Amino acid sequence: MRILSEPPVSGLFRDGIAARNPAWVQLLGLCPLLAVSTSVVNALALALASGGVLLGANISVSLLRRWIPDFARLPGFVLIIATFTTCAVLLLEAYAFDLYLRIALFVQIIVTNCMILGRVESFASRTSPGRAGADALATAGGFALALLAMGAARELMGRGTLFANMDLLFGPSAATWQLTLPGDPGGLLIALLPPGAFILAGLLLGAGRALTNKGQP
Repeated sequence: MRILSEPPVSGLFRDGIAARNPAWVQLLGLCPLLAVSTSVVNALALALASGGVLLGANISVSLLRRWIPDFARLPGFVLIIATFTTCAVLLLEAYAFDLYLRIALFVQIIVTNCMILGRVESFASRTSPGRAGADALATAGGFALALLAMGAARELMGRGTLFANMDLLFGPSAATWQLTLPGDPGGLLIALLPPGAFILAGLLLGAGRALTNKGQP
């Protein structure tokens, strides 16, 4: 199988986080991005689950690429992704069950996330395990950045808090991490509803494009 030319690892991270950000540039994974990002803890949990699945799938496909026949490439890739998705589900059920109940549907459908299948097919299946892992970390980092930006913005605007309920992910000691706006912050309910998610996503997408294109003619 043909191996891709190898750009520097720093280029992989730059592309994954900015130039090829899966959410703000490629517009992949928008369904979980918009649905789960009502708080930072929800967004962080999905980001960790998605990143873990992508990292495991990328490295596994790279290691097995010579033994997966062409006619079974897509089913094989989906099976590998589904295996790591099941592992993510079981880990959340075991260690963060209350949080898992909030995002269960969107963790279970990680297996259908085009961001993951796209990187497995276009990159991991054509390069070495080390570079496949670096690409997974870069892509997962870009997706996590988009998720956390949405989660922070929606939580602040909708509830007037930041880092609320982090104990659901990190244990009782994280209950003190919550920050609250001074006074009576109230909140904009629309920020927590689907219309607010689309509006904020559009604003953040525009801001990201403006920063990416800054200085270009």
